[in-house]
Amino acid sequence: MEKINAVVFDMDGVLLDSEKIWDWAWKKHADELQLNNVESSCNACRGCNGEEQKKILHKIYGDNFDAEKFFKNALSYFYQFERENGIPKKYYAKEILDYLKEKKYKLALASSTNREAVERQMKNAGLLDSFDVTICGDEVKESKPNAEIYLKSCMSLGESACNCAAVEDSPNGIRSAFGAKMNCIMVPDRIPCSDEIQKFLWKKIDSLEELKNIL
Repeated sequence: MEKINAVVFDMDGVLLDSEKIWDWAWKKHADELQLNNVESSCNACRGCNGEEQKKILHKIYGDNFDAEKFFKNALSYFYQFERENGIPKKYYAKEILDYLKEKKYKLALASSTNREAVERQMKNAGLLDSFDVTICGDEVKESKPNAEIYLKSCMSLGESACNCAAVEDSPNGIRSAFGAKMNCIMVPDRIPCSDEIQKFLWKKIDSLEELKNIL
């Protein structure tokens, strides 16, 4: 393995404990519409940007399903929760970023969420200034699981992908980082690590604190 010089983090489910809030918002609106396959549709979309999620919803619920309206309404519930309660950080998020900065790793954020929300949420969590580079879901043509966002992150850091580690929680995110030929670290959140995904991993950890054992 090449020397790791940089670490690229996903945001939702890795640094921010936002996935369970999104699941609640998704299920709330799906139940209002009496949709079936709610958990599987939510998991299929996990880690993807909004446009990709709409494509997935059409595949699951048909071409006539108003995916645009569904996504907009579910997102409104999420943002309502955010306004009223905030979004908590994942355990050891700030501490591990401080540790990696002290160790002179370059840091990037590669999130499928749009830039406006990323900057607001990461700033509110006190994490935004930790990163040298941020690439967001509305700044790439292809969503995760496509490798574009991770390739762009590595390029922006001035590092080869083989010299970068990616920290992800979702299968779609791992597929994206693996496609970029990065060293993939999974810290599972809402979806367990499957045998398929295990083959793509350099390491699997149970919390961000465990990064100190490998970086």
